[in-house]
Amino acid sequence: MRIPLTSALERLRELVIGRARDLYDPAMFHKLSLIAFFAWVGLGADGLSSSCYGPQEAFLALGDKIHLAIFVALGTAITVFVISASYAQVIELFPSGGGGYVVASKTLSPHLGMVAGCALLIDYVLTIAISVASGADALFSMLPPEAQRYKLYTAFAGAILLIALNLRGVKESVVPLVPIFLVFVLTHAAAILYAVISHAGRMPDVAAGTVEDVRSTVSTVGVWGLLLLLLRSYSHGAGTYTGIEAVSAGMPVLREPRVKTGKRTMLYMAVSLAFVAVGLMLAYLLYALDTTEVRNGTKTINAVLFGEITAGWGSWGYGLVVVTLISEAAILFVAAQAGFLGGPRILANMALDRWLPTRFAMLSDRLVTQDGILLMGGAALLVLALTGGSVKFLVVLYAINVFIDFALSQSGLLRYWWTARARAALWRRRMLIAGVGLCLTLVILCSMVVLKFGEGGWITLVLTGSLAVVALLIRRHYDHTIRLLKRLDALLTSGLPTAAPSDKARIAPAKKLEPFDPQGKTAVVLVSGFNGLGLHTLAAIHRTFGGVFKNYVFVQVGIVDAGNFKGVEELGRLEEHVNGELAKYVHFLRHEGHHAEAFGAIGTDLVDEVNALVPKIVEKYPNVVFFGGQLVFAQESVFTRMLHNNVVFALQKKLYRQGMPFVILPLRV
Repeated sequence: MRIPLTSALERLRELVIGRARDLYDPAMFHKLSLIAFFAWVGLGADGLSSSCYGPQEAFLALGDKIHLAIFVALGTAITVFVISASYAQVIELFPSGGGGYVVASKTLSPHLGMVAGCALLIDYVLTIAISVASGADALFSMLPPEAQRYKLYTAFAGAILLIALNLRGVKESVVPLVPIFLVFVLTHAAAILYAVISHAGRMPDVAAGTVEDVRSTVSTVGVWGLLLLLLRSYSHGAGTYTGIEAVSAGMPVLREPRVKTGKRTMLYMAVSLAFVAVGLMLAYLLYALDTTEVRNGTKTINAVLFGEITAGWGSWGYGLVVVTLISEAAILFVAAQAGFLGGPRILANMALDRWLPTRFAMLSDRLVTQDGILLMGGAALLVLALTGGSVKFLVVLYAINVFIDFALSQSGLLRYWWTARARAALWRRRMLIAGVGLCLTLVILCSMVVLKFGEGGWITLVLTGSLAVVALLIRRHYDHTIRLLKRLDALLTSGLPTAAPSDKARIAPAKKLEPFDPQGKTAVVLVSGFNGLGLHTLAAIHRTFGGVFKNYVFVQVGIVDAGNFKGVEELGRLEEHVNGELAKYVHFLRHEGHHAEAFGAIGTDLVDEVNALVPKIVEKYPNVVFFGGQLVFAQESVFTRMLHNNVVFALQKKLYRQGMPFVILPLRV
């Protein structure tokens, strides 16, 4: 028996992504959300994975003055806790998620929020790219040189696998990663504790070496030279702080109570990141590592450290090193998850605010922002292809943008607490945290722009600026279209009898209702609310077909998107809104003497929901013609087609295959 191609593709899709979720399942939101531990895995892996390269970059930037790493490690810990404390405030004030984009939009200005959002989007794309590229590097550092030609393909495979996991759902993408995450945490915590305990006797030597490095540096380049060297090292390790904002951006995926879960996740992330980053830098000093192989690019500094720790342990020690390095490679792949969780959420928020195409706020039948996941993953694959998966080059591009977001969000918090000082408790302490965070992030941002601009950092700034320009053009187009539609609404809804029948003062006398004949010609009109577009479509039917149609059926689907997918109560309100809008059409047509009925639904896909209603409509009204209105712009282009929903054509094609007539009526704006 031959299986149709569409059926085969549908089965393959279900195999890879899974079956559609039930929107009416009362336990759905509980099933989809993450407890603090799983959120720590999905969102915290980005921060922890940065310990594989952040401390290394900071340590190497010191040259032969390695004992100054003590000050850099202390600064790293302080920075981690200050930024985490600031983002705990963001979680409390903006529990709906969105991170720095929402903070800057609501406390500074929508345009500054847009800049923060663009910066975060580029950063999340680079997070995915650098994570899978670093994971491939770590994995292939344990393989023979002839295997290196497969490294880029492995990075591609890792990114594609993560795309598929995220298309299945948030929890499905996180749970399989838990064993990898735990192995990384346990092996690195054990290595750090062993290094500190077994070499505790060298602490006085480290202290003496630190004093000597300070003296020699001051005598050579002066106090300012010492400070600049520390600042350079501190800035080179800035990748350590990326990922801290991921919890505030991904709040919608957390289990209720979200604020409590978010703060707990942030605490887990801050403590684990500070412990691993500072502990590794201290271990480098205690073992006085030879970094020759690291500078030659043949080994990572962590590989050298673990080799020193297990020296003399025999095959058992070698096996432990292999497991630890494999866990590093794996956690780097897992770190890309932060980009897949945070990036689509920022895309959705910006789409809801009309900075980006509205399709990025739409949910798939698996209740994930499918277009956002595909865009983030596709952009990361493109970056990998263009850079050849070069971690050295990606590191240059990476981390600048996240500090743009950090600086804007801290500025927003400062302004918020200042304006709310009359009614907010502990506002001084909260302003202090935000102020210190702003100073630290501005120092790092300025340092990184200066240090990395000529090395390729300008590319990141150009990409962010270009995306911001595109966002401005998109917003301008949407605002213009909304003004046109509002004008149409005002023209066509003025004086219409949409009030309740008891409001006789406003309604002209109703015409006599025609006898109901279900066999009569029936116009099924697709609407998106009681507005100018729907009324224009209805007027066009009367104008074109005269009195042919005796019955009118109105169909509206309330689309569940990232903006209203917040709980059962929100879905109930959406359903009530749809039924209320349809009731206005029914009342209007019955007032005009026509038989009218309405069918409403809510769902994630308009085509599927309308298609599900068709049998019910046809069973009652066998002689139907479907109608839908479509916006037509004076200057049609690829740009306008991308920004507007052309789903009416997909629905026409679907019903055409079932033998149903479907007429598209143009609405020129």
